[in-house]
Amino acid sequence: MTPARRRAPKPTAAAELGLPDEPAKAGPGDPAATHVRAKLDHELRELLAREPGTRAGADPEDLHQMRVALRRMRSVLKTSGALVGPGAERARAELGWLGQSLGEVRDYDVLIGHLREVIATFEVRDQPAGRRLVSVFVTERAAARKGLTRALSSARYASLLQSVAQLTRAPDHEIDEAPAPDRDLVADVRKPYRRLEKAVRALPADPPDDDLHALRIHGKKLRYNAELARSSAKKKQAAKLAALVKATRKLQTVLGDHQDAVVATDRVRSLLPTADADLGFVAGRIAEHELRKRTEARAAWPAVWARIRKTALATGPAT
Repeated sequence: MTPARRRAPKPTAAAELGLPDEPAKAGPGDPAATHVRAKLDHELRELLAREPGTRAGADPEDLHQMRVALRRMRSVLKTSGALVGPGAERARAELGWLGQSLGEVRDYDVLIGHLREVIATFEVRDQPAGRRLVSVFVTERAAARKGLTRALSSARYASLLQSVAQLTRAPDHEIDEAPAPDRDLVADVRKPYRRLEKAVRALPADPPDDDLHALRIHGKKLRYNAELARSSAKKKQAAKLAALVKATRKLQTVLGDHQDAVVATDRVRSLLPTADADLGFVAGRIAEHELRKRTEARAAWPAVWARIRKTALATGPAT
């Protein structure tokens, strides 16, 4: 009896893009370009690993992590893209296109999840109206998910993956020619830190919500640059950069809570013109809850910024 022939294993998404079996690695002694390519390799693999779950939509965390991987790649390419070739800026722009589709669905995921948590704390008699309120956003999210699915199934997305994969590979001239003077990735942390510091100093006593949202974005860019620099730093400097990453992550959390409260309040208010009495009552309760949360975040963020500044002084970006 002829033995059954084994079916060849299906190539992984990473293999189809020409990525090696093992993720790229870079150590403190490697050139800056090697660290940038290793970071792109790592984040591209993370994006690919999260894509099936993002398409299925069962766990919002997959979409969230796919978006985080995309943002990290964009940040690296903006700061250090020149190190990996002329295609970096084009790839960064295309990642921005994909980020719009991911971001729209992610915003709905955050809003819906948050509102459900808030409504669960209400009296039982108010919860049916709360669920009706949330169902409006669930319907809107379904439409946004269709757009995301189209984007992930497009030739443009396939081309984007290929372009990023190409940036992870060292060109022949870097192997055959004498290396050019290397770049200090730790020094690259100074620019995003100074942008954050300048944005903080420009804030009035009672900053507009949009300004605090912009501050969070500055903090996120600082964090991503510090993560990349940490991979190339020696042990003592790497420990200091790890502390800076931790401090900026806390700023993201606090100002993220602020932004979530602002968005939830605005979106709930948008339903009031067509709301009945029960829906209007629940919307008012949600808005009151979110305004308290907004106030708490506004009181908390200056201390978090002070911690970032202190850590940056010890690390070097503030000098």
